[in-house]
Amino acid sequence: MALEEKHIILQTHNLSVGYSKKGSDSIIAEGIDFSIEKGELVGVVGANGIGKSTLLRTLTGMQNALKGSIFLNGKSLNEYSSFQLATQLSVVLTEAPASKNLSVLEMISLGRQPYTNWMDSLSEIDKKAINFALEATETTALTHRKCYELSDGQMQRVAIARALAQDTPLIILDEPTTHLDLYHRAYVLKLLKNLAKETGKTILFSTHEIDLAIQLTDKMLVMAKDGTYIDAPCKLIEDGRFEALFPKETIDFDSKTGRFTIRK
Repeated sequence: MALEEKHIILQTHNLSVGYSKKGSDSIIAEGIDFSIEKGELVGVVGANGIGKSTLLRTLTGMQNALKGSIFLNGKSLNEYSSFQLATQLSVVLTEAPASKNLSVLEMISLGRQPYTNWMDSLSEIDKKAINFALEATETTALTHRKCYELSDGQMQRVAIARALAQDTPLIILDEPTTHLDLYHRAYVLKLLKNLAKETGKTILFSTHEIDLAIQLTDKMLVMAKDGTYIDAPCKLIEDGRFEALFPKETIDFDSKTGRFTIRK
């Protein structure tokens, strides 16, 4: 029997990311080559300033690539209109939403904007997608609360629910566990794991929670000074990719437990 063909959702070729200033490029990371398949949960890790957020902004089209190519569902990212991209890609950023005066239901309903008519009325399909997002993120009980009334953990679940209601093949999140306590950090990452498994959506997120990401992700994208590497966490451990992330005189990585410890 022939092997099932892989469904590549996101792919890059020789990608360089950074900023253009006054005609000159400031490259933060370069030579980035990877592919992510349907239904995979992928964590992007690396030291502060290595370019994680810059990479994610480039992958979402928020800023231009300095070099190379990005393909979303086999089509160049540059070929998508803003409207088309909104049906293929949803984004959860670390910044607070523009208006926390919205109710949870109103906030999550914004995810349906790419599909609503000119009067912004919700169809039965829209309502079904919103209800699914509420149930999947366990936010149904929060439906009528204002967003400003929510804790950081609750607000993060609402942000994920909004992206889920948008019903795109790919969801990209920038530091989804920022400002959360240990329990809610683990809760959010387990939620992302379950969503990828149960919905078949591809989820890419940046994180400082490397220990948790090693336990929960299908693949990890490690951004280091000498390059960018993607593989299953166990393979990255075998290849020694995590030891090089931080100064050895300060941080140790135990390849047997997959955990970082502080040198005494």
